Amino acid sequence: MAERLVSGDLQQEDQDVFLRPRRLEDFVGQANTKENLSISIQAAKIRQEPLDHIIIYGPPGLGKTTLANIIAAEMGVAIRVTSGPAVERAGDMAAILTSLQPGDVLFIDEVHRLNRVVEEVLYSAMEDFFLSWMVGKGLAARNVNLRISPFTLVGATTRFSMVSAPLRDRFGLVCRLDYYEPEDMKVIVDRSARILEMDTDSEGMDLIASRSRGTPRVANRLLKRTRDYALVKADNRVDGAVARAALEQLNVDELGLDRSDHRLLISIIDKFDGGPVGLETLAASLNEDSDTIMDVWEPFLLQLGFLERTPRGRVATRRAHDHLVRPYATADLTDQGRLNGF
Repeated sequence: MAERLVSGDLQQEDQDVFLRPRRLEDFVGQANTKENLSISIQAAKIRQEPLDHIIIYGPPGLGKTTLANIIAAEMGVAIRVTSGPAVERAGDMAAILTSLQPGDVLFIDEVHRLNRVVEEVLYSAMEDFFLSWMVGKGLAARNVNLRISPFTLVGATTRFSMVSAPLRDRFGLVCRLDYYEPEDMKVIVDRSARILEMDTDSEGMDLIASRSRGTPRVANRLLKRTRDYALVKADNRVDGAVARAALEQLNVDELGLDRSDHRLLISIIDKFDGGPVGLETLAASLNEDSDTIMDVWEPFLLQLGFLERTPRGRVATRRAHDHLVRPYATADLTDQGRLNGF
């Protein structure tokens, strides 16, 4: 799902970045999150203080990185971007923090994957804006404190529960991003099509929006692949027929499920009689990483009601059987077994 495009064409790279909204008023959907951020930003400006620390969580592709850049733009400050796995040592984090100017935004993607030693450096930095660490060993060891500029930490994660409690409690604003409503997806697709200067009609855009899984990243990916299809196979115009043919070529069905989703559901239904089946067993049968299944594939299937997580494993629901035209047999699960779990 998270497609990474690597191109030597700077114009194309600039175009991809430009699809992201630059201001909060241009950001479509997530009304509650937008309102909370708008109030916090306005209050910080009135007080002439840095914005409080913010953590944004939700499934991939919903706009966490975009919101971090919007926050910096709205505050009129610079943004420094890194990720949890990239900061391996406490000294690396100290170097980043000491380079920040007053009010700057530090964006840490996958904040739940921060090394515990690195994370501990953030505690005093987030609360009191100073760094504290030990240098030397044994009798020569001494504590060093270093004042840093006030800053705003924006953390993003797809697994909020894995953020440690001490770090989580230091964020002043917690924002959850949900899958987008169909109306919002239509606005997002139309906006991206205008930016890409595509020749489209409403039927083609509606088809792409409806199969984008409520996720802007997926919508933009499908839009660009449909544009490619129209250029090569049609008259460079994306109407309903062209969009439908392009999406079929990409193996995206009417609900937005792709080949990976079908593989997962078919594996549970055909190989394991609809479940329950353990995550590791399922991952081995698909030759996929279990974290990829849990973080990338499953959230949307759960949202559709096609999949259940139970204490005994994953279960394909009646809806999944009906969608794939597979016979459904009631699974032998107790009421306790149907409670959500992992």
